[in-house]
Amino acid sequence: MASADLNSMARNLRSLHKPGRPVVLANVYDILTAEAVASLPSCHALATASYAVARAAGTEDDDMTLEQNLAAAKLIGKVAAKHEKPLTVDLQDAYGNRLEEAIKGVIEAGAVGINLEDCDKDSGKMHSIEEATSRVQGAIKAATDSGVPDFVVNARCDTLIHGGGMDEVIERGKKYLEAGATTVFVWGGSKRGVSRAEVERMVKEFDGQLNVSLKWTGGLTVAELAQIGVARISVGPAIQFFAMTEYAKKAEELLKQAE
Repeated sequence: MASADLNSMARNLRSLHKPGRPVVLANVYDILTAEAVASLPSCHALATASYAVARAAGTEDDDMTLEQNLAAAKLIGKVAAKHEKPLTVDLQDAYGNRLEEAIKGVIEAGAVGINLEDCDKDSGKMHSIEEATSRVQGAIKAATDSGVPDFVVNARCDTLIHGGGMDEVIERGKKYLEAGATTVFVWGGSKRGVSRAEVERMVKEFDGQLNVSLKWTGGLTVAELAQIGVARISVGPAIQFFAMTEYAKKAEELLKQAE
Protein backbone atom coordinates (compact mmCIF):
# COMPACT_ATOMS: atom_id res chain seq x y z
CA MET A 1 0.00 0.00 0.00
CA ALA A 2 1.29 3.45 -0.93
CA SER A 3 2.36 5.87 1.81
CA ALA A 4 -0.50 8.24 1.02
CA ASP A 5 -3.01 5.41 1.40
CA LEU A 6 -1.39 4.29 4.64
CA ASN A 7 -1.49 7.80 6.03
CA SER A 8 -5.17 8.00 5.11
CA MET A 9 -5.64 4.81 7.16
CA ALA A 10 -3.65 6.39 9.99
CA ARG A 11 -5.94 9.43 9.98
CA ASN A 12 -8.90 7.07 10.03
CA LEU A 13 -7.51 5.21 13.04
CA ARG A 14 -6.72 8.45 14.82
CA SER A 15 -10.26 9.74 14.21
CA LEU A 16 -11.74 6.66 15.88
CA HIS A 17 -10.25 7.72 19.24
CA LYS A 18 -13.16 9.80 20.52
CA PRO A 19 -13.52 10.39 24.26
CA GLY A 20 -16.97 9.15 25.21
CA ARG A 21 -17.30 7.21 21.94
CA PRO A 22 -14.27 4.94 22.19
CA VAL A 23 -12.90 2.65 19.54
CA VAL A 24 -13.26 -0.93 20.82
CA LEU A 25 -10.56 -3.39 19.78
CA ALA A 26 -10.97 -7.17 19.82
CA ASN A 27 -7.26 -7.95 19.80
CA VAL A 28 -6.06 -10.55 17.28
CA TYR A 29 -2.87 -12.57 16.99
CA ASP A 30 -2.74 -14.45 13.66
CA ILE A 31 -4.27 -14.52 10.21
CA LEU A 32 -7.27 -16.62 11.26
CA THR A 33 -8.29 -14.42 14.18
CA ALA A 34 -7.67 -11.32 12.05
CA GLU A 35 -10.02 -12.61 9.36
CA ALA A 36 -12.67 -13.54 11.93
CA VAL A 37 -12.62 -10.07 13.49
CA ALA A 38 -12.07 -7.96 10.35
CA SER A 39 -15.09 -9.50 8.63
CA LEU A 40 -17.43 -8.27 11.37
CA PRO A 41 -19.43 -5.14 10.44
CA SER A 42 -18.87 -3.86 13.98
CA CYS A 43 -15.07 -3.99 13.56
CA HIS A 44 -13.59 -0.59 12.76
CA ALA A 45 -9.91 -1.42 13.30
CA LEU A 46 -7.59 -4.36 13.97
CA ALA A 47 -5.14 -4.50 16.86
CA THR A 48 -2.67 -7.16 17.91
CA ALA A 49 -1.77 -8.20 21.45
CA SER A 50 1.90 -9.12 21.83
CA TYR A 51 1.23 -11.66 24.58
CA ALA A 52 -1.16 -13.55 22.30
CA VAL A 53 1.11 -13.19 19.26
CA ALA A 54 3.99 -14.63 21.27
CA ARG A 55 1.97 -17.62 22.46
CA ALA A 56 0.84 -18.35 18.90
CA ALA A 57 4.51 -18.23 17.82
CA GLY A 58 5.48 -20.73 20.51
CA THR A 59 7.28 -18.32 22.77
CA GLU A 60 6.61 -15.96 25.67
CA ASP A 61 5.86 -12.25 25.56
CA ASP A 62 9.20 -11.26 27.12
CA ASP A 63 11.13 -13.54 24.73
CA MET A 64 9.45 -12.63 21.45
CA THR A 65 11.79 -11.08 18.92
CA LEU A 66 11.09 -8.21 16.56
CA GLU A 67 11.28 -10.68 13.68
CA GLN A 68 8.57 -12.88 15.21
CA ASN A 69 6.36 -9.89 15.90
CA LEU A 70 6.77 -8.57 12.35
CA ALA A 71 6.07 -12.00 10.84
CA ALA A 72 2.65 -12.00 12.48
CA ALA A 73 2.07 -8.35 11.59
CA LYS A 74 2.71 -9.03 7.90
CA LEU A 75 0.04 -11.74 7.78
CA ILE A 76 -2.46 -9.70 9.76
CA GLY A 77 -1.64 -6.66 7.63
CA LYS A 78 -2.80 -8.52 4.52
CA VAL A 79 -6.17 -9.13 6.16
CA ALA A 80 -6.40 -5.50 7.27
CA ALA A 81 -5.73 -4.33 3.71
CA LYS A 82 -8.25 -6.77 2.27
CA HIS A 83 -11.00 -5.47 4.55
CA GLU A 84 -9.77 -1.86 4.42
CA LYS A 85 -9.43 -1.67 8.20
CA PRO A 86 -6.57 0.20 9.92
CA LEU A 87 -4.13 -1.97 11.86
CA THR A 88 -2.25 -1.14 15.04
CA VAL A 89 0.50 -3.47 16.29
CA ASP A 90 1.55 -4.12 19.87
CA LEU A 91 5.25 -3.39 19.41
CA GLN A 92 6.18 -3.90 23.07
CA ASP A 93 9.04 -1.48 23.86
CA ALA A 94 10.05 -1.22 20.15
CA TYR A 95 13.10 -3.40 20.86
CA GLY A 96 15.63 -1.00 22.34
CA ASN A 97 17.88 0.69 19.82
CA ARG A 98 15.96 -1.00 16.97
CA LEU A 99 13.05 1.43 17.40
CA GLU A 100 13.39 3.06 13.98
CA GLU A 101 13.78 -0.33 12.28
CA ALA A 102 10.75 -1.64 14.17
CA ILE A 103 8.54 1.29 13.15
CA LYS A 104 9.53 0.95 9.50
CA GLY A 105 8.90 -2.78 9.73
CA VAL A 106 5.35 -2.49 11.01
CA ILE A 107 4.55 0.18 8.42
CA GLU A 108 5.86 -2.12 5.68
CA ALA A 109 3.55 -4.77 7.14
CA GLY A 110 0.61 -2.39 6.68
CA ALA A 111 0.22 -1.06 10.21
CA VAL A 112 -0.57 2.58 10.92
CA GLY A 113 -0.24 2.53 14.70
CA ILE A 114 1.49 0.85 17.61
CA ASN A 115 1.43 0.21 21.33
CA LEU A 116 4.72 1.47 22.78
CA GLU A 117 5.76 0.44 26.29
CA ASP A 118 7.87 2.61 28.60
CA CYS A 119 9.61 -0.34 30.25
CA ASP A 120 12.76 -1.85 28.76
CA LYS A 121 11.85 -5.39 27.70
CA ASP A 122 15.32 -6.82 28.22
CA SER A 123 16.24 -5.23 31.56
CA GLY A 124 12.73 -5.06 33.00
CA LYS A 125 13.44 -1.51 34.18
CA MET A 126 11.35 1.56 33.50
CA HIS A 127 12.76 4.13 31.10
CA SER A 128 13.13 7.55 32.64
CA ILE A 129 10.34 9.98 31.75
CA GLU A 130 12.74 11.81 29.46
CA GLU A 131 13.84 8.66 27.66
CA ALA A 132 10.31 7.29 27.32
CA THR A 133 9.08 10.62 25.96
CA SER A 134 11.99 10.72 23.51
CA ARG A 135 11.04 7.24 22.28
CA VAL A 136 7.48 8.37 21.58
CA GLN A 137 8.90 11.25 19.55
CA GLY A 138 11.32 8.89 17.83
CA ALA A 139 8.53 6.54 16.82
CA ILE A 140 6.53 9.36 15.27
CA LYS A 141 9.60 10.73 13.47
CA ALA A 142 10.40 7.29 12.04
CA ALA A 143 6.80 6.95 10.85
CA THR A 144 6.86 10.44 9.35
CA ASP A 145 10.09 9.59 7.53
CA SER A 146 8.27 6.54 6.14
CA GLY A 147 5.45 8.71 4.82
CA VAL A 148 2.94 8.21 7.64
CA PRO A 149 2.98 11.44 9.69
CA ASP A 150 -0.42 10.70 11.25
CA PHE A 151 0.86 7.42 12.70
CA VAL A 152 -0.95 6.52 15.93
CA VAL A 153 1.06 5.84 19.10
CA ASN A 154 -0.76 4.34 22.06
CA ALA A 155 1.82 5.02 24.78
CA ARG A 156 1.69 2.37 27.47
CA CYS A 157 2.67 3.33 31.00
CA ASP A 158 3.84 0.50 33.29
CA THR A 159 4.41 2.63 36.39
CA LEU A 160 1.69 0.93 38.45
CA ILE A 161 2.97 -2.61 37.95
CA HIS A 162 6.42 -1.44 39.04
CA GLY A 163 5.13 -0.07 42.33
CA GLY A 164 4.78 3.56 41.30
CA GLY A 165 1.80 5.80 42.00
CA MET A 166 -0.82 7.70 40.07
CA ASP A 167 1.00 11.02 40.31
CA GLU A 168 3.86 9.59 38.26
CA VAL A 169 1.36 8.00 35.86
CA ILE A 170 -0.25 11.39 35.28
CA GLU A 171 3.13 13.08 34.79
CA ARG A 172 4.29 10.46 32.32
CA GLY A 173 0.99 10.34 30.45
CA LYS A 174 0.89 14.08 29.92
CA LYS A 175 4.46 14.05 28.62
CA TYR A 176 3.67 11.24 26.19
CA LEU A 177 0.63 13.09 24.85
CA GLU A 178 2.66 16.28 24.48
CA ALA A 179 5.23 14.25 22.55
CA GLY A 180 2.57 13.22 20.04
CA ALA A 181 0.95 10.09 21.42
CA THR A 182 -2.73 9.74 20.52
CA THR A 183 -3.63 7.96 23.73
CA VAL A 184 -2.08 6.67 26.96
CA PHE A 185 -2.60 3.08 28.08
CA VAL A 186 -2.03 2.57 31.80
CA TRP A 187 -1.45 -1.09 32.63
CA GLY A 188 -2.33 -2.01 36.20
CA GLY A 189 -1.57 -5.72 35.89
CA SER A 190 -3.92 -8.68 36.14
CA LYS A 191 -4.02 -8.53 39.95
CA ARG A 192 -3.96 -4.82 40.76
CA GLY A 193 -5.92 -3.49 37.83
CA VAL A 194 -7.08 0.11 37.62
CA SER A 195 -9.99 1.38 39.72
CA ARG A 196 -12.95 3.39 38.50
CA ALA A 197 -11.72 6.40 40.46
CA GLU A 198 -8.32 6.11 38.77
CA VAL A 199 -9.93 5.85 35.34
CA GLU A 200 -12.02 8.94 36.07
CA ARG A 201 -8.95 10.86 37.20
CA MET A 202 -6.94 9.88 34.15
CA VAL A 203 -9.77 10.78 31.78
CA LYS A 204 -9.84 14.23 33.35
CA GLU A 205 -6.06 14.67 33.32
CA PHE A 206 -5.60 13.32 29.78
CA ASP A 207 -8.66 15.04 28.26
CA GLY A 208 -10.16 11.64 27.56
CA GLN A 209 -7.18 10.34 25.56
CA LEU A 210 -7.04 7.15 27.59
CA ASN A 211 -6.93 3.48 26.59
CA VAL A 212 -8.40 1.05 29.11
CA SER A 213 -8.06 -2.73 29.04
CA LEU A 214 -11.49 -4.24 29.57
CA LYS A 215 -11.88 -6.64 32.48
CA TRP A 216 -14.34 -9.28 31.30
CA THR A 217 -15.72 -10.25 34.70
CA GLY A 218 -16.44 -7.81 37.49
CA GLY A 219 -14.95 -4.78 35.78
CA LEU A 220 -16.35 -1.70 34.11
CA THR A 221 -18.37 -2.43 30.97
CA VAL A 222 -17.83 -0.85 27.56
CA ALA A 223 -20.87 1.34 28.17
CA GLU A 224 -19.59 2.44 31.58
CA LEU A 225 -16.12 3.23 30.24
CA ALA A 226 -17.67 5.22 27.40
CA GLN A 227 -19.78 7.16 29.86
CA ILE A 228 -16.68 8.00 31.90
CA GLY A 229 -15.13 9.32 28.71
CA VAL A 230 -12.30 7.02 27.57
CA ALA A 231 -11.20 7.07 23.92
CA ARG A 232 -10.04 3.48 23.43
CA ILE A 233 -10.88 0.05 24.86
CA SER A 234 -8.88 -3.12 24.23
CA VAL A 235 -8.83 -6.66 25.65
CA GLY A 236 -5.25 -7.91 25.27
CA PRO A 237 -5.02 -11.72 25.04
CA ALA A 238 -8.38 -12.37 26.73
CA ILE A 239 -10.18 -13.68 23.63
CA GLN A 240 -7.28 -16.04 22.92
CA PHE A 241 -7.75 -17.57 26.37
CA PHE A 242 -11.46 -18.06 25.70
CA ALA A 243 -10.75 -19.55 22.27
CA MET A 244 -8.19 -22.05 23.54
CA THR A 245 -10.49 -23.17 26.33
CA GLU A 246 -13.25 -23.81 23.81
CA TYR A 247 -10.82 -25.54 21.44
CA ALA A 248 -9.70 -27.93 24.17
CA LYS A 249 -13.32 -28.59 25.14
CA LYS A 250 -14.31 -29.54 21.59
CA ALA A 251 -11.20 -31.69 21.18
CA GLU A 252 -12.02 -33.50 24.40
CA GLU A 253 -15.60 -34.12 23.25
CA LEU A 254 -14.22 -35.75 20.09
CA LEU A 255 -11.42 -37.78 21.66
CA LYS A 256 -13.60 -39.18 24.44
CA GLN A 257 -15.75 -40.87 21.80
CA ALA A 258 -12.80 -43.15 21.06
CA GLU A 259 -12.30 -44.29 24.63
